[in-house]
Amino acid sequence: MSLLKEIGQLFAGQGESRGNYQEDLLRSLLVMAWMVEARDPYTGGHLWRVSRFSRLLASELDLPDSDVARISLGGFLHDLGKVGVPDQILNKKDRLTDEEYEVIKTHPDVGWRMLAGHPLAGLAETAIRAHHEMPNGKGYPRGLAGTDIPLDARIVGICDAFDAMTSTRPYRRGMSIEKALAIIAENLGGQFDRAFGERFVALGQAGALHHIVGHSDEGIPLHECMMCGPTLVLRKGQQAGDHVYCRSCTGEYVTALEAGQLVTQPTGKLGKPQDVEPEADNELISRLVLESARALLA
Repeated sequence: MSLLKEIGQLFAGQGESRGNYQEDLLRSLLVMAWMVEARDPYTGGHLWRVSRFSRLLASELDLPDSDVARISLGGFLHDLGKVGVPDQILNKKDRLTDEEYEVIKTHPDVGWRMLAGHPLAGLAETAIRAHHEMPNGKGYPRGLAGTDIPLDARIVGICDAFDAMTSTRPYRRGMSIEKALAIIAENLGGQFDRAFGERFVALGQAGALHHIVGHSDEGIPLHECMMCGPTLVLRKGQQAGDHVYCRSCTGEYVTALEAGQLVTQPTGKLGKPQDVEPEADNELISRLVLESARALLA
């Protein structure tokens, strides 16, 4: 029996209760992923960006709507296993040692074990378990090669790597879109699936990725902390006079309206512990849930 048929049986029934149940199940997955991401102040928006890149690439490949939605979800959920990586490694402000990198390499299998009992686990299994596999067999955790790597993982892996290259980390600034695309192009067939990588590079060269790079939601760029770089995440609906905080240094900023756009200005103060507690962006998650549920579970 196919996964979508199993899901259809799981959601057997009619009316509003059926719709609410399926949406609640999807929401629970996305909230888990969001809270895991929130442990690292330098990855704000990473899951949203990888999900959007993955949706764009899957759509460009003319895949069915249900496949596009599943791959987009996989892009949002791929890093669940980082919940098992210690803070001193996840938030290290320098390059990792070989031993620390071995710990990082456990996160695909940790993510799958964490998710395995969820009714919708199968939607994201391949993206979670195989997004660090490589066509040349040199990836992890199982050293899969070529088309033995599931389609979802080949797409999400490209998008994850691209976002990592174009995003700022404690030890380096994010590189330009052009440089990241050049690196992908140089490693087609080795680190990245050749056919999918070529299509992704073409999207980037056409400017189709620019509105996602450096953003945490549609039309909302990351804002700069004076000390830490682009770590300030704004949300839809925020207004001038709202306070936002850097979750790395706890610096406090206030939003102001300039030329019709929200900007952030430092107050010179530090936030209290409750100010920097992670809180899921339920409005963004609800949009993703509705988008995915309609395509996957129609």
